[in-house]
Amino acid sequence: MRIDKWLWAARFYKTRQLAVEAVERHRVEVNGQACKPSREVRVGDRLRLAQPGWWREVEVLGLSLQRGPAALAQQLYRDTPQSLAEAAQAAERRRLAPEPAGSIEQGRPTKRDRRDLQAWDRWSASLDET
Repeated sequence: MRIDKWLWAARFYKTRQLAVEAVERHRVEVNGQACKPSREVRVGDRLRLAQPGWWREVEVLGLSLQRGPAALAQQLYRDTPQSLAEAAQAAERRRLAPEPAGSIEQGRPTKRDRRDLQAWDRWSASLDET
């Protein structure tokens, strides 16, 4: 079975085209080697997939020619213990990372800023003085 079809059927990518692009950009390795989208996947192969901020490593347990529900797709592979530990570390890094929007000093106003501006514009000094 082609690796791009398997990645799509195992629900790693939403479309086959996204799976093809990931393989072509060397974000997927089979048994430690870069591959092409037409590479055949077999039961027992180890795949290494680039995820945002970490590498996911899975072992192929089954093949499927069609995309099914997520519960069935998860039976096609098993995450390695190293991959699970790395995923936990990546989640912890994301949790402890500073909020990116907190460093923006100027830019589009927040909802609270807009309300403050509207409240400020609502009152006129000339009406209060008379």
